[in-house]
Amino acid sequence: MALVTGSTSGIGAAIARRLSRDGYTVALHSRSSVDVGQAMASELKGASYHQADLGDETAARDLVAGVLKQHGRLDVLVNNAGLSIRIPHADLKAATPALWRQMLDVNLIAPFVLTAEAEPALRKSAASGRPASIVNIGTHAGARPKGSSIPYAASKAALHHVTKLLALSLGPDIRVNCVAPGLVETPMTANWPDMLETWNTKSPMKRPAKPEDIADLVAALCANDYVTGEIVIADGGLNLT
Repeated sequence: MALVTGSTSGIGAAIARRLSRDGYTVALHSRSSVDVGQAMASELKGASYHQADLGDETAARDLVAGVLKQHGRLDVLVNNAGLSIRIPHADLKAATPALWRQMLDVNLIAPFVLTAEAEPALRKSAASGRPASIVNIGTHAGARPKGSSIPYAASKAALHHVTKLLALSLGPDIRVNCVAPGLVETPMTANWPDMLETWNTKSPMKRPAKPEDIADLVAALCANDYVTGEIVIADGGLNLT
């Protein structure tokens, strides 16, 4: 059974569909998009939909409790939900403390809270014979000085490091890894022509990722019972340039 946050569109929806095809019962989540979430839940075998604003600590805790109440177990947690706001890196005044706190709440603190709440159920899952899995979704901008804004890149860089710390703390029962995409073709990034141009011309793969490319990596990390503490950059090789 897998909980995938932010799973009604883009990368999260692709992950949910892929894990469902792999045989997982999936708990879908979004902050809004209720109709879409409910429609997806009716489409995927055994799936459920849960609404929660992960910027609210209580709502994050209640999300895990609601999933466990409905499904009774948890084997995989994918912390995909995130917040990205485009702010020019040189415009320091625009990156207000309020925006810093907002992005840290959703991109860093919420995944940690969800992990802490899910830990007992994930350990119980591991008792059945194979380790449970947590996959965080970071960004290539957490590994190099890029990204839609400095607060966004910094919040994801912190998530990368937390991934490694949790892998040390939770193993061997729970493996913790991170997939760090570059630009991914989603409705949001369709309005970023400058970034699309960069990936189309400068990356070795000459294109941005499709959501399914990222979902494939997440599925591979869930399927492997040995790998933990890894940050897998998936940016079509742009980091090489």
